[in-house]
Amino acid sequence: MSTSGPLLFGVPLKYVSLIVLTVQNSMLVLVMHYSRIVSDVRYFTSTAVLLSELTKLFVCLYLCARESKAESGRLNMRQVYTDVFGGDSWKMLIPAGLYTIQNNLQYVAVSLLDAATFQVTYQLKILTTALCSVLLLSTSLGTMRWVSLCALTLGIILVQLPASPSSAGTVVSGGASSKLMGLVSVLTACMLSGLAGVYFEKVLKGSRKSVWTRNVQLSLFSLPPALFGVLVVDGAGVSSLGFFSGYTRWTIAAISLQAFGGLLVAVVVKYADNILKGFATSISIVLSCLVSVWLFDFHITRPFVLGTGLVVYATYMYGKYSSPSPPAKAASALPMSSNTRPTDEYADSDADTANSESVPLSDLIVSGSPRPASKQH
Repeated sequence: MSTSGPLLFGVPLKYVSLIVLTVQNSMLVLVMHYSRIVSDVRYFTSTAVLLSELTKLFVCLYLCARESKAESGRLNMRQVYTDVFGGDSWKMLIPAGLYTIQNNLQYVAVSLLDAATFQVTYQLKILTTALCSVLLLSTSLGTMRWVSLCALTLGIILVQLPASPSSAGTVVSGGASSKLMGLVSVLTACMLSGLAGVYFEKVLKGSRKSVWTRNVQLSLFSLPPALFGVLVVDGAGVSSLGFFSGYTRWTIAAISLQAFGGLLVAVVVKYADNILKGFATSISIVLSCLVSVWLFDFHITRPFVLGTGLVVYATYMYGKYSSPSPPAKAASALPMSSNTRPTDEYADSDADTANSESVPLSDLIVSGSPRPASKQH
């Protein structure tokens, strides 16, 4: 094992981040699903989304302020305020709204589908993000990545094949109609994830603002639609039962995992590569399926095994053949921020990733030589 690069407790950070990301990806879906069935009184998912956005906002605001201090040598909150609310900050309204809807749909889908099926089906976001990237950014995927996307689609179709009644697992609300609603929710979430992720990247490529400033804007502008969901969708229930009605420790765990998941991805992207990131996602799918058998009495069928295998293979291959170079058409006349990553590295990002991916997080957890300040002009 090479010791090049930053270390954490004597272990290369890229391997630590790989393990942590794998566990986080596996735990997120399992904990979200369990938090919806552990109690007879269900919490309002709109409140969970709102708290998750608040958590992201505070974390990203701290990192944005820390980045500003590293550049100027002192903390200038006036400058941070100007960066967040000035210029083209309004552009973040669109992805913020899309991400909020997508996060709510995730809770709906994970409530109606078993955790394993949701985990596998949600990988369709790779396909939707890739298609949006091709249509909106003229990204060139290459033959092998198109093949991996076809394998991904076929695998997800196989996972959805009907099984015997005993194989249904612990879906919260049984029945074909509930499963159909869950599938529609997760497919819609995947489409919104792809569209929002590509739009977010497009804004980054034409901006001199740092990624953390954009993340603060994204989290901040997600609060109004999230609050709208609390007041309009669940307003009556919240008024009568309370904001934290039905909350358990598992609810808090689900909110925390969702809020900090993208920050973990940032470390993997910085110190590892797309292959390791795809490897982590593939392992997390397998772990989620195995744990679902133990926790939720999920019965694995042959089509599910074959479909999951195709999804795991496609996820890994898509990352392996990711091109490090952005397409010529996407090149901007403006100099790219040092924190902005090429198009293809965003092609497999999800909502939490696009909402939180950037590089300065590693400075918070790794000791060593300080990172050179990157002054934004």
